[in-house]
Formats: sequence, C-alpha cells, structure tokens
Amino acid sequence: MSASSAADGHTVSVVIPVLDDAAHLRVCLAHLARQTRPADEVVVVDNGSRDDSAAVARSFGARVVAEPERGIPAASAAGLDAAIGSLLLRCDADTRAPADWIERIVACFAAEPGLDALTGPGVFYDQPGRRGLVRSRAYAAAYRWAAGAALAGTPVWGSNLALRAEAWREVSGRVHRRRPDVHDDLDLSFHLALAGRTVRFDPQLRVGAAGRIFHSLGERVRQGRMAAATLRVNWAILPPGLRWVRRLSPDRPRSPRSPRGWSGPAGSS
Repeated sequence: MSASSAADGHTVSVVIPVLDDAAHLRVCLAHLARQTRPADEVVVVDNGSRDDSAAVARSFGARVVAEPERGIPAASAAGLDAAIGSLLLRCDADTRAPADWIERIVACFAAEPGLDALTGPGVFYDQPGRRGLVRSRAYAAAYRWAAGAALAGTPVWGSNLALRAEAWREVSGRVHRRRPDVHDDLDLSFHLALAGRTVRFDPQLRVGAAGRIFHSLGERVRQGRMAAATLRVNWAILPPGLRWVRRLSPDRPRSPRSPRGWSGPAGSS
C-alpha cells in the first residue's frame, strides 16, 4: 500500500484498454504520472495491438494485461477483473486527466460512503474553438439524459468513470463482455442500475478526450449501431418501462439479485 493509500484508506487502480493507440497512450500515461494523488497501479489492457502500445505502457511502469478477444467490452472487463484496487478508475487511451483527477475521485468516495460509481463529462481537445465547446457540452448532455432515460438511472462514461471494486464484482458476470458490438460503458450502466447501485454524475469531474465520433460520418453510424445493440440486449433483460417502475417503487430493494424479468447472467451472450 502506498503512502497515499494509507492516508485516504483506498487503493486506486486505473484501467485503460488499448488497441494500436500508442501515441495517445503515451500522453494519457504522462498525465496520470502527474497526479497529485498517484494511482496505486495502472493496468493497461493490450487488446492485440500491433504497434508498441504495450512497450509504452511498461515504460511508464504500468502493468500490462493481455486480452486476445477483440473488443472494448472484453478488454475493459479483463482490466477491471485484474485490478487490485478498492476503487477502480476507467479511462481510454485518448483521455487526458487533469492533475487532480484521482484526488477528486477519492475525496468524493470518502465523503459519500454509499456511493458506488462516479462519472463526469469530457472536453474534446481535438475540436477547437467554440464549436468544440458546444460539441463537448452537447455530447455530454445527450448521453447523460438519453441514456439515463433508457436505463432509468445515471449512465457512466468510459473515458471518465470510477466505481467501488465490490460494485464491479457484483455485475462483472452479467455485463456483455463477449459482445464487441455494444458500448461497454452503457452496458455497465444498465447493470449497475439493475443492481440498485448508486451512481452520481459530477459536472466538475472533467477530463480531456478525443472527439472521434465527429471525425467521420462512418464513425457516427458505427457508434449509433452500437448504441442500438446495447439497448436491445439490455431491454431484453428488462424493458425500459419496468426499469422505471422499479426505480420509482418506494420499497424496491437496495441491490436485488433476481429482479422480475431477469433470467440470469448475461456475460456470455
């Protein structure tokens, strides 16, 4: 346990899935190396990179976990499974975390013992000027409210999220880790909500991110199809109307193990 862990009572693991993104990863890890509250470990999940992503990770002292099954859901889940921290932070290779990112997250969990997961917005650093600011805000708002309505809860965003290890362990066997056509963060959000876990959005917990969705029409179409697939597989477990009934029910259990309409683990589907 590091001196920081001894002081704040948490061990922090940062998980980063990567596939052929060495240049972005180098910048991401440089930002993490400058944190006011250092991570206890950084886990980089190599999803079959053909570039030097793994070598870059090791040069910064990160632990490299190999996940040969392609897809962010498999890679992200493998990293979260392997992480040893009591707090599991997740970002992407193109994330640029401000120096107080980890410190701010740890403080939030320390102040809220009942908090299970925390997320925040991003600023697209590759979308310059006022257009970039508008796009950043619009994307964050659209994701938060549209996805929130779909899952009857607060969605987490994969470029900027943290959760308690026990919350991950509860849902790790249910997430669709073998479905590369789903968004892993939205899928995780569905399962956290279904488990009755407390998720909070902090508008001040900002990170820099690449606005890849704006790079081409093809990318926007791909992202849209993945969103549709994520909704389909999770609404098949429990439709949105019933999710809202459960959420608004005053006597719903804190963390149900077998909600009505849910037949069991979804992780292998």
